[in-house]
Amino acid sequence: MSENYTEDSIKSLDWKEHIRMRPGMYIGKLGDGSSYDDGIYVLVKEVVDNCIDEFVMGNGKRIEITIKDNKVSVRDFGRGIPLGKVIDCVSKINTGGKYDSKAFKKSVGLNGVGTKAVNALSSYFKVASIREDKCKAVEFTRGEITNNANLEKTKETGGTSIEFIPDEEVFGKFHFVSEYVEKLIWNYAFLNPGLSIIFNGKRYHSKNGLLDLLNENISGATLYPIIHLKGYDIEVAITHGGGYSEEYYSFVNGQHTTQGGSHQAAFRESVVRVIRDFFKKDYDAVDIRSSIIAAVSIKVMEPVFESQTKTKLGSQYVEEGGATIRNFIMDFLKTDLDNFLHKNSDVAEAIQRKILQSERERKDMAGIRKIARERAKNSNLHNKKLRDCRVHYNDPKAERRLESTLFITEGDSASGSITKSRDVNTQGVFSLKGKPLNAYGLTKKIVYENEEFNLVQAALNIEDGLEGLRYNNIVLATDADVDGMHIRLLLITFFLQFFPDLIKNNHLYILQTPLFRCRNKKDTYYCYSDKEKQEALSKLGANPEITRFKGLGEISPDEFKNFIGKDIRLEPVIIGKELSIAEMLSFYMGKNTPDRQMFIIDNLVVEKDIDDEDDEDEEVEKQTDGEDKVEEQLDVA
Repeated sequence: MSENYTEDSIKSLDWKEHIRMRPGMYIGKLGDGSSYDDGIYVLVKEVVDNCIDEFVMGNGKRIEITIKDNKVSVRDFGRGIPLGKVIDCVSKINTGGKYDSKAFKKSVGLNGVGTKAVNALSSYFKVASIREDKCKAVEFTRGEITNNANLEKTKETGGTSIEFIPDEEVFGKFHFVSEYVEKLIWNYAFLNPGLSIIFNGKRYHSKNGLLDLLNENISGATLYPIIHLKGYDIEVAITHGGGYSEEYYSFVNGQHTTQGGSHQAAFRESVVRVIRDFFKKDYDAVDIRSSIIAAVSIKVMEPVFESQTKTKLGSQYVEEGGATIRNFIMDFLKTDLDNFLHKNSDVAEAIQRKILQSERERKDMAGIRKIARERAKNSNLHNKKLRDCRVHYNDPKAERRLESTLFITEGDSASGSITKSRDVNTQGVFSLKGKPLNAYGLTKKIVYENEEFNLVQAALNIEDGLEGLRYNNIVLATDADVDGMHIRLLLITFFLQFFPDLIKNNHLYILQTPLFRCRNKKDTYYCYSDKEKQEALSKLGANPEITRFKGLGEISPDEFKNFIGKDIRLEPVIIGKELSIAEMLSFYMGKNTPDRQMFIIDNLVVEKDIDDEDDEDEEVEKQTDGEDKVEEQLDVA
């Protein structure tokens, strides 16, 4: 019989208690900062969004952001929060100026929740408003006021300042990845020409909006100069690259909608229709959009997003009683893109050549793809190669994207340990057989003809792009030795060559597992570096037992649970700006072996083994140091 259901069963939580109990409702997932969409970045975004809204309304042209020792400081130079409402605006749910559409016409933050969530989820939070030569400052801890200062006179320029430290009780041992923060800030700059953002002393500024955004993000040559079109409440930038997939950057009211939505779907449809009408040919949509790289930004009244984190637009109308988003984008492109193509025949010809080339390649590949699909379907993919999980990222039945992870391991030994210790609901395991092929310089035909590549592609479900991606985290889990490093680099090469969007969209990671286990009869420490090992030994005292893990298969399943659970350590694979993907792959994975050999030798770092471990261990570490230098150049963060 169930427990009694009485008045005592009903509880009311105040605003901060509810946010802290159900943070996912307000900031999506938590995470430790390894992933670009972890909660700590949502906290930063929520604060900066308010500063952007001030700029959009014509108040303040500069925002200053500092992140140091996990403390975030954000200062704008807008109007400042009305002094009598400072506390309410950061601690009373559904309080804010954006319910008044006259004050904030096309804002992204409409729910009156953002800064309140930041406050509740921070171990330290301070807000200060400078307005009318007065300053009102209030400090909080986890949403509770700790210092309510009196109004003070000031000569500071008006605006709002917020400082906060995410709470380790919520986020654990978190860290900020500067590349993720920089990407967020660059997007703000691209979408708001004329705005200057100073982040840790560096200025981010854009004059040409989405044109600058594509130039910053495109790696490699394009088939024609970027088409840049601007209209009332809409801006687009379009080109084609040399790859195979589609790449989109979509925004609504300055919010980066990483999962697209109604506006991105309308844009994709509209491009196809305009191209077909212009050439008067019924080209296949796949051939028109193959290798397209585009950005679209629109502004709408009171946008409706599919979650509080605002990553997918659900709105169907530009404004109440107005045109649909679909018709709004379609009408703009039918006029402006069509006019552009008529005036720039060289660009139109380049687009048509690309379409015809894609059409030929698609038809040539049709037979091979069919055979490969059948081979994957009839193979042991879902028996020996893939131990699948129950939840998938693109589940069409789910209301939102779901978290899921695929570990790609080397051999059955490592996959066996992970399989036995994984969460079967959200974590899958794919076992490689031997070293994969060096994919540099090969055509996509090899993806279907090579069994390992074909099965990886099938497991991820990315043959036709990332829309069907089954796992949002693809984790390379290889041994901490030279062979493991080599396999890791070969897999990164495969993804860079054929599926760069997977990396550009922050889906690829490297699993960090401990190198050493140090223990005595009472305590056990798992150490990921020599420094951690020395710290552990100092705590353990005399005669500790030290184990060096040379392979993942040497770690028992019971121990592995510690390394792929809530304390998992992941390092994101991030594409750097120094070299294009083509240049990077050419140098590191091409046939210039002597140059690469000299590079490794020149960058080899040999560290003396403090504990005088056996010569084999020392040699492995020396070689790994050299390989680490190569990975640093690949910007494995």
